Amino acid sequence: MPTTDSDGSKQQLHVVMFPWLAFGHIIPFLELSKSIAQKGHKVSFLSTIRNIQRLPSHLSPLLNLVPLTLPRLHQLPQDAEATMDVRTEDIQYLKKAFDGLQLEVTRFLESESPDWIIYDFAPYWLPKIAASLGISRAFFSIFKAWFIAFLAESPEDMINGSDDRTSVEDFLVPPKWLPFPSTICYRRHEANWMMGVCSPNASGVSDAYRSGMILKGSNCLFIRHSYDFEPQWLTVVEELHHLPVVPVGLMPPATAVEVENGKDDTWLTIKNWLDGQQKVHVVYVALGSEVMLSKTDVSELALGLELSGLPFFWAFRKPAGSTESDSVELPDGFLERIRNRGMVWTSWVPQLQILSHDSVGGFLTHCGWGSIVEGLMFGHPLIMLLFLVDQGLNARALVDKNVGIEVPRNEEDGSFTKNSVADSLSLVVVEDEGKIYKENAMALS
Repeated sequence: MPTTDSDGSKQQLHVVMFPWLAFGHIIPFLELSKSIAQKGHKVSFLSTIRNIQRLPSHLSPLLNLVPLTLPRLHQLPQDAEATMDVRTEDIQYLKKAFDGLQLEVTRFLESESPDWIIYDFAPYWLPKIAASLGISRAFFSIFKAWFIAFLAESPEDMINGSDDRTSVEDFLVPPKWLPFPSTICYRRHEANWMMGVCSPNASGVSDAYRSGMILKGSNCLFIRHSYDFEPQWLTVVEELHHLPVVPVGLMPPATAVEVENGKDDTWLTIKNWLDGQQKVHVVYVALGSEVMLSKTDVSELALGLELSGLPFFWAFRKPAGSTESDSVELPDGFLERIRNRGMVWTSWVPQLQILSHDSVGGFLTHCGWGSIVEGLMFGHPLIMLLFLVDQGLNARALVDKNVGIEVPRNEEDGSFTKNSVADSLSLVVVEDEGKIYKENAMALS
């Protein structure tokens, strides 16, 4: 992204940012936008009306926030404009609605003539449009390099569906095109998701097709990665896709970015509870805003926390897209039994503030990369309980780095037990064997 004219003077660029409709994507795009704007460039940040309204108000002087009107589909709840607003099985309809933004985005690009557009994996139609307007194009992947390397050997394989991996077993080993040995691969219960990536959904195209068209049509790839962390994967991606790969760093947040307004008294209540706990003994439990736990998952996790004997703070927030029929209750008598050493919080929590508190000694996480970065920036060892998309590969990589462990699960169906949860927590937070995880996590902080 050149920023100087031929005579050496500084040039202000106009950069357009266009993330997918998930706050796990929108927040990293915001962080990158702020970094670009602080270097003196003009940044236009495009998202839907409601998502723009949910962003912190102090961003407006720094960024040009551009609201787009998301087409309405009867399959989506009213005002659903992000993945956190819908159930997992309905995200395909959100992608269909997202594709309906094509005309509005095209008109914006035609009227503004930006120098660059930086987009996510979803708008497969955008690289061709931007190229026809003479706009430079970058794909910003919030997924890790190993996930991109796992997708296919080439963009053409993604577009044409010509990947020769056709069974679940094919995803239980590292891809054959990796030039180095690796233990990173999917478990059997995770591999079904990868099989689904190649199948068209309600939007009319597959996620693999989207990603292939994006990679093929881009001038370069920005990635939330660092040469200090598994750099060999960056080289693999560059060679597979014949694209310059630009790691933008792990992008730890400088301050909490709140998707909705947090109240000062919320943090004060939580802090008072944390202040009363033994240092480095509290387990912070947070599985993201989009994981829909089953009744069995909730029960085994709750009983495992109880069985561990450790103090814990559980951010047990009902996903926004869930309905009353999706509601999952805690086991009978659980809250009464743990009231002296556990806190279950069912609304928004200030995660960064909690993780920064000196009572926290471990982080039970779903392994979304944003949460991983936040946990490791405070040196917390990880207890990994994963559910979605790239989380399994993230967990394998972090196990290799010896910064935590995965909660053991049944290989076939992915189920876990209260005993596997309790044993994992005790190993990482209490036992001498777990000290190495804390040391390694601190080394990465």
